[in-house]
Amino acid sequence: MSFSIAFVAGVTPTKWTRIWGDRRPDVPLTVFRTEMVEQIAVLHDGLAEVSLVRLPIDETNLSVINLYNEIPVVVASKDHAIDQAETVLLADLAGEHLLQNPDDVPEWRDIADEVRDGNRRPLPPMRDLDETMEQVAAGVGILIVPHSIARLYGRKDVVSRPVSGVADTQIALAWITRETTEDIEEFIGIVRGRSRASSRTDAGASVAADAAASADGEQLEVRSDGRPPKPPRKPKKTDKAKAAAKAIRVAAAKAKPAVRKRTESAPGRTRPTKNPNKSKGRGH
Repeated sequence: MSFSIAFVAGVTPTKWTRIWGDRRPDVPLTVFRTEMVEQIAVLHDGLAEVSLVRLPIDETNLSVINLYNEIPVVVASKDHAIDQAETVLLADLAGEHLLQNPDDVPEWRDIADEVRDGNRRPLPPMRDLDETMEQVAAGVGILIVPHSIARLYGRKDVVSRPVSGVADTQIALAWITRETTEDIEEFIGIVRGRSRASSRTDAGASVAADAAASADGEQLEVRSDGRPPKPPRKPKKTDKAKAAAKAIRVAAAKAKPAVRKRTESAPGRTRPTKNPNKSKGRGH
């Protein structure tokens, strides 16, 4: 019996799958990439136990944990003006031709000249993002996509720059709630950065909490390049002991009576004085 993981283009699950291999060598992995239109269909069709998806999705009957955000970038031909900028304002792209469905980037759609004027020309035939990038390189239009997508399909004849005014996209882990298994709980523990021991003992109790946290917008540390986020620091076994010892020291210091500093000389002793005759003898 294997464990199947689907992931949308731009996500790099290598770190998590490597940890799985170390912890669960008895359960081989089946890992495959899926298109966005199929990223939750693979769950409902039984092709994958979990899916690393790009939001938004239809979350009906699904549990979803937000993992990290991706910054948006604009991709254009190498000789485009954005090559001279560090960050591009969305307003500066209002006059461009977007090689996407405008509804995919509603922020651009709402300010685009060609949409407002009704003179938007049809998109050229493009079967996939590789062919779309060819059109971008030829100067036909631009793309606004997550950074990881631009990196995955990057070419030497195109450039990409962060674009402000467009919302980040979110990467999340999704699975069918009623089909939650111990293997799914184990994988949740891995992406959450739990240790081998805690992922076994705490995963089951934390699945509901993780799903609730995602609803409240809790996310792991953001990485803009599409790599899995760094797991949070795990508390050490000695942390509690150190904290307890510190509390004891503080309490003891507060309970200890104050001691007045002695300034008088000890009895029976006098401060030495200089011999004036000895000093005079030195002067002769």
